Amino acid sequence: MYRLFTIPTLIINVSIIFLPALLTVVLAFYRWDGISDPTFIGFGNFEKLWGDRIFWKALKNNIIWTALFLTFPIAIGLIAASLLMLVRRGRTFFQVVYFLPMIIATVITARIWQGMIYNPQSGIVAMLNRYGYDVRDPLSQTSTALYGVAVADLWHWWGFMAVIFFAAMRQVSQEQIESARIEGANYFQLMRWVMIPAIMPTIALMMVMTVIWSFLVFDFIFIMTQGGPAFTSEVLSTMAYRKAFYELGVGYAAATALVISLFGLTAAFFYIRLQNREEAE
Repeated sequence: MYRLFTIPTLIINVSIIFLPALLTVVLAFYRWDGISDPTFIGFGNFEKLWGDRIFWKALKNNIIWTALFLTFPIAIGLIAASLLMLVRRGRTFFQVVYFLPMIIATVITARIWQGMIYNPQSGIVAMLNRYGYDVRDPLSQTSTALYGVAVADLWHWWGFMAVIFFAAMRQVSQEQIESARIEGANYFQLMRWVMIPAIMPTIALMMVMTVIWSFLVFDFIFIMTQGGPAFTSEVLSTMAYRKAFYELGVGYAAATALVISLFGLTAAFFYIRLQNREEAE
């Protein structure tokens, strides 16, 4: 009887997730412009990807993006969460402040950074130049465009990490914490030997999710740079979008999407394996 309640969810997942995913896998082996009849070409799209310079640049940018988000927001989130543990008053206020960037629409956040901070005519960059500092718009420079977008997304993301880690730290046994304090543990020792080991499953989960989300990143880059200048901020998702809707290479875009999924599935595989190992122990 209870299984009947799973049918609506199953229908939604099959129609919205499974069927489009299956169609994407099939289209990866076809040449199709979205209008005419598809032509089967086997591994032709993947061979073309292998020789595509822009694909390798986009993949490199995705790896750089992942490395940035596996370090800075997680480290800042852990520090902020540990400081929240020390605060007795105003915890709720600080959690709201930290989480606020996640509530603001991505488009608004991206436009604020693009138009009010990085803008060389009217933003903070312009103000710094008026005071004699030689500061350029990072989004217009090939060497800094990717990092300029990453800074905006990092500001948008680290508070979410802080709230998640704080919630996990609150579940740590108070007896463990008090015992460590009685033994004379300072702040850093408490974090190193008690708090971080206790919330390691949460950290591992957020690292896996960060890898998946890093390879799915699209909105900030598309809004702020659209992959430019000269493809220096191009990532796999923006490349797939451009190939599908600008160049009408739907099959080629599907092959690119499969590469994105491969990294996400790999991260999920290692996480599940890690969880199974912890349960076995």
